Amino acid sequence: MKRMGFKELLFILPAIVIIAFFSLWPIMKVINYSFFDYQLNDQQKSELSLDEKFNVDLFNENADYVAMFIDMNRDSFPEDAQGKVDEVVADVNELKMLLADKSGLIELSGGLKKQIGEQYAKLESEAGYFVSSYDFPDRENLKLVMEDMGKCFVRSNFIGLQGYYNAIKDERVRTALGNTVVFTFVSVAFELLLGMGLALIMNKAMRGQGLVRAVSLIPWAIPTTVAALMWSYLYDGSSGIVAHILQTLHIVRDSKDLLLSGGGAMASAIIADVWKTTPYMALLLLAGFQTIPAVVYESAKIDGSGTFNTFFKITLPLLKPSILVALLMRTLDAFRVFDLIYVLTGGGPGGSTETMSIYAYKTMFQQTNFGYGSIVVILMVVFVALIAAFYIKVLGANVMERD
Repeated sequence: MKRMGFKELLFILPAIVIIAFFSLWPIMKVINYSFFDYQLNDQQKSELSLDEKFNVDLFNENADYVAMFIDMNRDSFPEDAQGKVDEVVADVNELKMLLADKSGLIELSGGLKKQIGEQYAKLESEAGYFVSSYDFPDRENLKLVMEDMGKCFVRSNFIGLQGYYNAIKDERVRTALGNTVVFTFVSVAFELLLGMGLALIMNKAMRGQGLVRAVSLIPWAIPTTVAALMWSYLYDGSSGIVAHILQTLHIVRDSKDLLLSGGGAMASAIIADVWKTTPYMALLLLAGFQTIPAVVYESAKIDGSGTFNTFFKITLPLLKPSILVALLMRTLDAFRVFDLIYVLTGGGPGGSTETMSIYAYKTMFQQTNFGYGSIVVILMVVFVALIAAFYIKVLGANVMERD
């Protein structure tokens, strides 16, 4: 094999850079986040930290209050406690001087860690003595300030694989996975059957064939959010025509319950997705039909093969590569469905339509828990990879052997 020269490497370098920046780097960041309990709404966990840190700004914010509350209430303490009041004030000033040239989060290591630890422990013990021993006007205020100042020590939020273990035990993750699997395989199954029928119709030589193909692709061309809004109006229990028809046919007891029951909401989302993406499935299968030589059908007709026999013995085997591509692309797309369900049901009612993507979004952007949200995303990637491997194993057999 000829080695790749410098010129060839230079030619593909832009592609390597683009792939590394837009694909590999985000993936590595997500994997990195998954090993940390990274939560923006928690001051203790708002940064990725492997080592213990000290929040200098938070300490300075509370330290003066500690000294002030004790010094202001000096008259409430007995004479033998006056020396301890001076000690608290002195310890606060000493610790502030130790941190005078520092700000923000600083790493605790070596001698600095020992100094700050000892000084803070002494100050905490002294302040705690006044809180537990005496009743004075600012006692509760001092107690609250000390509790807040205890957050100055920021422990490492590295949790390793503990987050994955928690996600496996999380009942909500299991529910979201179950909803995702049901939505994916039911919708893709209907899309394959309907798409096959639509592709057969579009493949027939007929008058107005171009118009039929163009019209059939309209649902797929509509943006998903627009289609979801349209179906939400159709499902509306008060004025939606689809909800009214389903009630008239006694498929649902009350049209108002269509999107308010777990089964009804899931069925509604599946119907909307089937309507939206069946044309796309049909388009992929139509491309496969176009690759089958007409001479094959002529030979089958001469041999006396019937319509059904020709379809199952000739068309389907030759269509296998296209079916693999269509199923693979649609299943992977359906498994990470977000916009359709987010607009239509928001994951409700009661989480009955909450998919893995919806749960990951809520965890990461509504709760700002990026560590746990990243774990949910990685679990999605794992399941998507398993689905792809399954399809290639089952449908991909002998695909490359076709002559």
